[in-house]
Amino acid sequence: MLKQEDIEDYLNNARARKANIGAFAMGHKVYWPQFPGLEEKIYKHINYFFTKLKKETNANIITHGKMSEDYKSAYDAGIFFSDKKLDLIFILVATYTPSAWAVTVLNHIKEVPVVLLCLQPSPGLDYEKGTIHRQLENDNTTSLPEINNALIRSDMKTLDVVVGMLYDDERAWNKIKTWVEVATVCHRLKHDHIGYMGHAYEGMLDMNSDPTMFDGRFGMHVEHISMEDLETFIDDAKEIEIKYKIETIKNIFGMPESGSDTHTVARKVLSEDLEWPARVAVGMEKLIVDKGLTGLAYYYRGLNANKFERMHAGMIIGNSLITSKGIAIAGELDLKNCVAMLITDRLGAGGSFTEFHPIDFREDFLLVGHDGPHHLEIAEGKPVLRNLKVLHGKRGFGPSVEYKVKVGPITCFALTQDFNGKFKFVLAEGESLAGPIPATGNTNTRGKFKPDVRSFLEKWTMEGPTHHFSLGLGNIAHKIELVAKYLNINCVNTTPIKRLW
Repeated sequence: MLKQEDIEDYLNNARARKANIGAFAMGHKVYWPQFPGLEEKIYKHINYFFTKLKKETNANIITHGKMSEDYKSAYDAGIFFSDKKLDLIFILVATYTPSAWAVTVLNHIKEVPVVLLCLQPSPGLDYEKGTIHRQLENDNTTSLPEINNALIRSDMKTLDVVVGMLYDDERAWNKIKTWVEVATVCHRLKHDHIGYMGHAYEGMLDMNSDPTMFDGRFGMHVEHISMEDLETFIDDAKEIEIKYKIETIKNIFGMPESGSDTHTVARKVLSEDLEWPARVAVGMEKLIVDKGLTGLAYYYRGLNANKFERMHAGMIIGNSLITSKGIAIAGELDLKNCVAMLITDRLGAGGSFTEFHPIDFREDFLLVGHDGPHHLEIAEGKPVLRNLKVLHGKRGFGPSVEYKVKVGPITCFALTQDFNGKFKFVLAEGESLAGPIPATGNTNTRGKFKPDVRSFLEKWTMEGPTHHFSLGLGNIAHKIELVAKYLNINCVNTTPIKRLW
């Protein structure tokens, strides 16, 4: 029997898994007897880099303290890293170094993506008092092209080259930390376990997916789950668990009076209206923990108010509570968007299940939202519940989640597929504007996109996204582009902006 503390511990640690990041430095052994003291100075810079990398990133940083400075030291470093299950490796080019030592290390970890680092200790030389000793201490640049040339010819994967200063260089360190973040996202994707429950919404051809492609392409596992699996846990929900969940819901959500939509918004949500969705939420949490899931894509039509119809209609609140813990739940069996939501969440941006709603041609924005599932961390203020007579386009009725999205920059991220089945990322960055939204029991925001709403929607649609996408806070398209680069997936940003790291 699952205990409440075990359930809460699982949900609260959904984002806990860390990537394994390797780092080593390269030098040139021939220099040390020629220039006494140079080796010690370079090791001081290397140790600073290792210390800062460990201190300022949330990953398992695995360093090899000895410079790869000849064949033997490079071979030893390769052996050291060979069993570490690395997700990424940084190569710090500490002075001029022959490219052979990089190839020697990476021959033992050929599948690990590489980021080359040229981090010069000083901002420039004192040209009046310049010495070869001082030049070699700052000679991080010379062998960069040589190393990457050798890696390309050896069929090894260089993701990026970061050029900057070791000390007090925000741009360089932001790029380094972003690559750690990206590697963490991709590490977690390889360990994701996503439930696939129910069937696709009839006629939505963009929802159809082949779960095998997700297992094979991302390294995750997609498990087919029956509605009966969820039913078992819903039936097992205890009254004390349901009461606890009702109190949680009341603390998180407001329950305003009916809005202007008299056809759909029947009345204010009352306590008795929460009993069924609270029971369903308890069952959903138990299903997630029992199966060890990190995501769930689901949809079920149901019929004539039967139990499965009621279960599907009652999942909206539980969806939002669980999604906000970093376990993405995607409606309408949108497995692709479930993965997009996971990536968005792991980049710290939220990740809500979203689509485009009507355009306001008067003020050049469009409403961006959905009827759930919602990521509550992107809400502006307290989210609310509205009791809907009908869930438009779906069977059933009950409380639904509504909120505005926080004002400020937003990123739209669609994971789609082309004619050949290959995955593709489609991105857009815009702005969430202040202003009223319709009181329809759906989340919404006023989305502003450049150059104008018409041109943006035309360009977005032409890239072939699904009609759902993950909505996140902030300008994070550049990070998602790096995720795509890491995974070797085609990526198109429909609203590219010039960005300085």
